[in-house]
Amino acid sequence: MAASAPTITPPTPVARDRFEPALMRRRLTGTVFYGACMAAIGILLIALVLLLVDVLALGLPWLDLEFLSGVPSRRPERAGILPAMVGSFQVAIIVGLVSFPIGVAAAIYLTEYTSDSRLNRLLQTNISNLAGVPSIIYGILGLALFVRLLGLGPTVLAAGLTMSLLILPVVIIASIEAIKAVPSAQREGAYALGATRWQMVQGSVLPAAAPGIMTGLILAMARAIGEAAPLLLIGASVFVTFLPNPLSGSYTVLPIQVLQWASRPQEDFQGISAATIIVILALMFVLNAFALIVRARLSRHIQW
Repeated sequence: MAASAPTITPPTPVARDRFEPALMRRRLTGTVFYGACMAAIGILLIALVLLLVDVLALGLPWLDLEFLSGVPSRRPERAGILPAMVGSFQVAIIVGLVSFPIGVAAAIYLTEYTSDSRLNRLLQTNISNLAGVPSIIYGILGLALFVRLLGLGPTVLAAGLTMSLLILPVVIIASIEAIKAVPSAQREGAYALGATRWQMVQGSVLPAAAPGIMTGLILAMARAIGEAAPLLLIGASVFVTFLPNPLSGSYTVLPIQVLQWASRPQEDFQGISAATIIVILALMFVLNAFALIVRARLSRHIQW
């Protein structure tokens, strides 16, 4: 004989009256919190739009081909940002060449070659903490390690290595999360076909995790391009009229050029400073768009 379905007794009016005030308070609290969050987002968006409008209004009249191909000058109408752009690109290239292999290798080791032990969890926690350390601390470390101890001096190479230390925790964390997102079935399938651990990582895990890894690397490089505080500590110049050499000589980057021009009281220097900010924003937009394109293209070849 089939068991009868359990009957659900509706709440009595007394129980309903008892819980109604608590339910109303929850709804009111949730509504107030949602409204506060939306108001904060709205204020931030308004402030961002006003800031962008002000920067565009000041900088667009100065933004032309001569400004992009010229060198800094004490006369604003003749000033340009070519040395700073070249310095930023050189730093970004060094950061990518150093951070990508080390960050991905560390992520592979922590996720595929070590067990879920207390030491592994401690290492990942410390890496996450390093990602939140102020950038000025990395500047002090770069000054002590690369500039003085290794004798590289205030060069582009020292700047690139210092910025690599800055973004390396971010690259490791992004790579770890991308590798962990790969289903265990892919690993088991590779092992079932007779693959070794490295063959499984190389042929199964890394291709599937590549979109997340590349996105994290590109966004971390975008952060490195926008940093100025660490480079000030390791000797970046504020007035360079020649293309920098990665291994010797002075150099500058776009954020430091903005700082140097923005600190002057003349209105024309404020204009070329805003124009340099527009260039930095354009570089950030290009890198973010490139990260999205790379992620989309790599994801097409992944079949779960």
